[in-house]
Amino acid sequence: MKPFTIAEYQAEAQKTDQRRSDELGLDFHLLGLFGETGSLLSEVKKKQRDPIAYLGYKDSVVEELGDVLWYLTALACRARLGLDELAINLDRSLADWQSTGFTELSFVAIEAPAAEVSTSPTPAFEQTLLKLAGEVGLLMTDHAAGRLERNRSALKGRLIGVLRALRAAAHEAGITLEDAAKANLEKTFDRWPVERHYPPLFDEAFPVHEQLPRQLVIDIEEVELNGRTMARLTCDGKPVGDPLTDNRDDDDDYRFHDVFHLSYAAHLGWSPTLRRLLRVKRKSDPRMDEVQDGARAVLIEEGIATWIFNHAQHLALFEGITALDYGLLKSVRRFVSGYEAETCPLWLWEKAILQGYEIFRAVRVHRGGRVTIDLDARSIRYDKP
Repeated sequence: MKPFTIAEYQAEAQKTDQRRSDELGLDFHLLGLFGETGSLLSEVKKKQRDPIAYLGYKDSVVEELGDVLWYLTALACRARLGLDELAINLDRSLADWQSTGFTELSFVAIEAPAAEVSTSPTPAFEQTLLKLAGEVGLLMTDHAAGRLERNRSALKGRLIGVLRALRAAAHEAGITLEDAAKANLEKTFDRWPVERHYPPLFDEAFPVHEQLPRQLVIDIEEVELNGRTMARLTCDGKPVGDPLTDNRDDDDDYRFHDVFHLSYAAHLGWSPTLRRLLRVKRKSDPRMDEVQDGARAVLIEEGIATWIFNHAQHLALFEGITALDYGLLKSVRRFVSGYEAETCPLWLWEKAILQGYEIFRAVRVHRGGRVTIDLDARSIRYDKP
């Protein structure tokens, strides 16, 4: 297999920089580098504080090392420097300084064999992290003092210092920079792909009567039943499930939350709850029926909808928000771990959630309406009553 080059990583990483066209200088990415270095230190602190309870240490360290590398790469791009220009001088003295890079330079070429991956932070790892934090601090200080402005060599020297400390930290953690770089690209393209392609529908190989309807029109209305305000769903005049209340003392209109399930179905092609309501479980495959369409999958989807709703209430139900916090999306991925929706990319989850809330806000205003989903076009539309 061809070695993964440092220049290849930089080219791919740059594609995921959402602010690459902004004229912001170095400030934004310096803050990002500072923040991600702090997050890496925080992972060590968590493991030291809760050595038994904190089980995500190794994966978190790989992710945070990759994030630090990403911001360092973004800074190099801003400064019109090749990451290979920095890497080629990691082990050179000033007398042996090389002013140009080498695009075929691979991560393997600059790394010593990684130590064994540790399940907890070693003293050596802690020391290299402190050095990394120190190098990032020096970079920030020199930038704030204006010492790097129009001084390309000084900036290059500071960035090399950060990369050298990052390499040492990765080595002490038992992780190669190449592994961190590849994991980082997988993560960032999952969240911010260059091109967005919908994955195949999960039920496309099943009989039509076991598929989520490719075209579906649901009418939502608010009704009074036995002195309680409820939301009722119908399809072609026939009830879909039971009328819903908010199921809490305070009125928050959660009775309309089925629109979230409709949005999940439209974009993800996934909604065990909607399958149950429409009676389109995949019974021809007993395992699929039990696991992917079963009661536990329904509870997980309902749990996701409720958890996100509690979060959204603090953010005006996502009104005016065009991008969700990465931590929220990552938590949703954990919710569905082991289920088919785990394979849905994060950008698609984001779209399903945001469009679901767009419709929820409209239903709230008009106290009902019509929701049309088209699974062939992966679209959902709202029409007021």
